[in-house]
Amino acid sequence: MNASLYLIPSSLGETSITRIFPSDNFKIIQSLDYFIVEKFRSARRFLRSVKFDKDFEKVKMFELNKHTRSIEIEAMMKPLLNNHSTGIISEAGIPAVADPGSEIVLLAHKNNIRVIPLIGPSSILIALMSSGFNGQKFTFHGYLPVKSFERIKAIKALEKRSYQNRETQIFMETPYRNMKLIEDIMAHASSDTLFCIACDLSLETEFIKTKTIREWKNMIPEIHKRPCIFLLQGYS
Repeated sequence: MNASLYLIPSSLGETSITRIFPSDNFKIIQSLDYFIVEKFRSARRFLRSVKFDKDFEKVKMFELNKHTRSIEIEAMMKPLLNNHSTGIISEAGIPAVADPGSEIVLLAHKNNIRVIPLIGPSSILIALMSSGFNGQKFTFHGYLPVKSFERIKAIKALEKRSYQNRETQIFMETPYRNMKLIEDIMAHASSDTLFCIACDLSLETEFIKTKTIREWKNMIPEIHKRPCIFLLQGYS
């Protein structure tokens, strides 16, 4: 079997594709006729941005998200099993990391299909490398709880874990809840704990700053509705 599953990253926002993609990505994407995507509309927009010139009426796309049923995932595997290479397109950043796709990747491995990750931006790793925090030992937690009392409990647990294990804690939030999350962190984390806000990564409006909680209280940035990654480190 010669078919491959390509993991195709996309931009983290409105920025030049040529700035964040190697040229080989464009050639590989252009060669494909089958794609697994989170949303049809945004996938088509992304493909146009990388100069994909095939007729979309002749390209087969499968939609993969939290509503996808198991039987639909089986259908997505058919092109690969019939020797047609397929690409998974991330909604933003890289597929299968805080993004759908891991189930398809695992099925590819089980069926002895080669998995090829393409190079592109990962907001999690960009934030970590820019934070000044421990890059040897870290945990990504995804989204913290929505309910305030549960979120506060989670913040305290992450801070404690960081102090005990000397481990960087990485998490994110739905952009319109950014300010509420920061408010809870300012109120419940230790004054000496280091906190990094990494916002609009790879964009012209990029903002990355690490300070103690005490220092942040005097200069909280306005990041409402801006995509962010947050990092806590409970030691210097």
